Amino acid sequence: MKRRTLDLMFSLGGVAIAILLTVAGLVLSANANFANTYVADQLTQQNITFKTLDTLTPEEREQPGLVEYAGQKMTTGKQAEVYANEFIGLHLKNTAGGKTYADLGVPQAQLRTQVAEAAKNNDPNLAALQQQLADVTAQRETVFKGETLRGLLLTTYGFSEFGVKAGQAALVAYLAALVLALLSIAGFIHAFTTPRTVAFAPVEGAPNRERIDA
Repeated sequence: MKRRTLDLMFSLGGVAIAILLTVAGLVLSANANFANTYVADQLTQQNITFKTLDTLTPEEREQPGLVEYAGQKMTTGKQAEVYANEFIGLHLKNTAGGKTYADLGVPQAQLRTQVAEAAKNNDPNLAALQQQLADVTAQRETVFKGETLRGLLLTTYGFSEFGVKAGQAALVAYLAALVLALLSIAGFIHAFTTPRTVAFAPVEGAPNRERIDA
């Protein structure tokens, strides 16, 4: 095979792969832009703003994210993660001692049973039991709302991370396409500067046997 032919084959193959990588990069970039725009739009509609630095409690000041984004409006997935974990998560722990919505269901059910029995038996502790039930119910409702919002914000953060990864993959695809394009150009230059008669890895002829015997 001629060296020029081989150079042209590899160069054309490089161009084809570079085109495919460019198309893949464009698709990934479009997905990344969609994810970023969608997340920003959804979070903006929630109209959530971080507490200003001067209004943070001592416990909140220990959370680096709350200090970093103090006073800012939430518009990014990273901000959503910080708000979900460092603000909502912090206050959920303080609300019910770290108990979840499911955990609080057990004492709530027990107190309901006790209240029913106390009312039936005219127990003097009825008022106290009713107050305990009201407190647990309020805690459970608060935890439910907090967990729901926290889950939604973390889902938004996860979606934004897909956009980040897509953007990174697009950058890799563009760089690979650029490298292949440059190599292909070099291959074309080498092909057209190489004489047509030059072969690739030519096989040298066998030595003249008569001359060796002599």
